[in-house]
Amino acid sequence: MLRHRNLVQLIGWCHDQGEFLLVYEFMPNGSLDYHLFGRRTQLAWTLRYKIAQGLASALLYLHEEWEQCVVHRDIKSSNVMLDSGFNAKLGDFGLARLMDHELGPRTTHLAGTFGYLAPEYISTRRASRESDVYSFGVVALEIATGRKSVDEQFEKGLVEWVWDLYGNGELMSAMDERMQTDFDAKQVECLMIVGLWCAHPDRNVRPSIRQASLVLNFEADLPKLPTRMPMAVYHAPNISSASSTVPSITSSSINMGR
Repeated sequence: MLRHRNLVQLIGWCHDQGEFLLVYEFMPNGSLDYHLFGRRTQLAWTLRYKIAQGLASALLYLHEEWEQCVVHRDIKSSNVMLDSGFNAKLGDFGLARLMDHELGPRTTHLAGTFGYLAPEYISTRRASRESDVYSFGVVALEIATGRKSVDEQFEKGLVEWVWDLYGNGELMSAMDERMQTDFDAKQVECLMIVGLWCAHPDRNVRPSIRQASLVLNFEADLPKLPTRMPMAVYHAPNISSASSTVPSITSSSINMGR
């Protein structure tokens, strides 16, 4: 059974009259998205950075430290729960898949939430550690900027917007303005650069979650990224075999919002 301090713990279950019920530990502070985008009291920077580090720790456990590699496939701010001490707890494993540590990406049906899906995953349907890392990068940028991954009031998506500011030497202007002076500039810069690194369009350039964690903990240097956001690089599945290897997209597996 999966057990880690940064995962929502399964307490029990029951099966009655054909219905399954799962009971998880109570998370008194709700989900991260409510604090970032809702109307509650502003989330302090120290808590934001702790949450990002906790989420990275959860992914490290899933990808490298458990007996099998677990690809979550739906990492987003609404699936990051917060306990009484505002410690991050990753939840909702309904779309998760197991794979051997030595194996590469596996073809699956497309699942997750738009705005958090890696470009190569959308094209090839191959879920991987790298596609999880991409989603983590988007959440990291949401934490730092207070802006949703996809927001109709903005012309550009979150990753492209932050990358443009990074390239223009104006990265700090992407920071959530509601924090005013309550932040650590070095940590803000670190979180946004790590977020861009993880959300790199080319999966081969993305770090492992272990590499990202080392940078977030200031145990490794910040990466140097290109000033302009690169184009996505991937190999699309063979069209002739798409019907047999790539299941169709269904409304039950793709979320348009949260």
